[in-house]
Amino acid sequence: MNLRISTAPHIHHPVTTQRLMLYVIMALLPTTAVGIYAFGLPAAILLAISCATAVLCEFVWQKIAKQPVRVNDLSALVTGLIVGLNLPANAPWWIALIGSAFAVLIVKQLFGGLGDNFLNPAMAARAVLLASWPVHMTSYVVPTFFDAGVDAVTAATPLATAAQNAPAQLMDLFMGNIPGCIGEVSKLAILLGLVILLVTRTVTWHIPFTMVASVFVFSWVMGADPVYAILSGGVLFGAVFMATDYVTSPMTPVGQMIYAAGIGLIIVLIRNFGAYPEGVTYGILLMNIATPLIDRFLPRKLYGYQKEAKQA
Repeated sequence: MNLRISTAPHIHHPVTTQRLMLYVIMALLPTTAVGIYAFGLPAAILLAISCATAVLCEFVWQKIAKQPVRVNDLSALVTGLIVGLNLPANAPWWIALIGSAFAVLIVKQLFGGLGDNFLNPAMAARAVLLASWPVHMTSYVVPTFFDAGVDAVTAATPLATAAQNAPAQLMDLFMGNIPGCIGEVSKLAILLGLVILLVTRTVTWHIPFTMVASVFVFSWVMGADPVYAILSGGVLFGAVFMATDYVTSPMTPVGQMIYAAGIGLIIVLIRNFGAYPEGVTYGILLMNIATPLIDRFLPRKLYGYQKEAKQA
């Protein structure tokens, strides 16, 4: 009989990477379905291209590098799906292809593959796309599922209209009757995904709840409507599906709360003092970079070990 000796605590029913990614996909299904229903066939095509590109790039890389092919762990599929959900429905098809390829090949595989990337691949890809093709990445269409038969038209996001004192109704923001990226419009669908992640214990409450609370508090301090700040833009989508990434977030609960509060602060600062109306992308990426520092000052305790006494 072979025995495995490791540091406690011990997990009696280990959760594989594939199962974790499957839970994430399940949680993404509601907002994906609403996005396709709201924006129609163009959204479905972008999501298909994004997912297929991510899986293909990982497969080809691992074949060329003579590594074990692990596309069946579903991590590449999750990355591709999140990249696609971060795109406007009217973005050209090659935007999805470039975004997923960059996320998988540059951010993930060049740094060693799953578990070794220091930035969230989907967020890093979105930042590159925003910097390279800002017009394509900031031109949105109005969802047509509330107005059946009406052709989609381009419009500013609620964050942009807020600066012009023309905020959208809170119910429209919550249900998704607003222009925006494919995956961020319906907050109801995102919250349903959060419930799935919490019930399956894929994530804990520390990051999403702290990040949302941070945006609420700092927006209130800045004199903005805190509820509007949470429901507009990609705050909820980022808090639920991107800030919670295992690899790029701190390991301890306290560290996760510091990390999430930092993201919220950066978002509010960019929204109120920056030229760009949204700050979720850069807030998450900057705190990804700070994660190793947070983990260094908040190390995990190993059960069964006693701290050595200092020599006189």
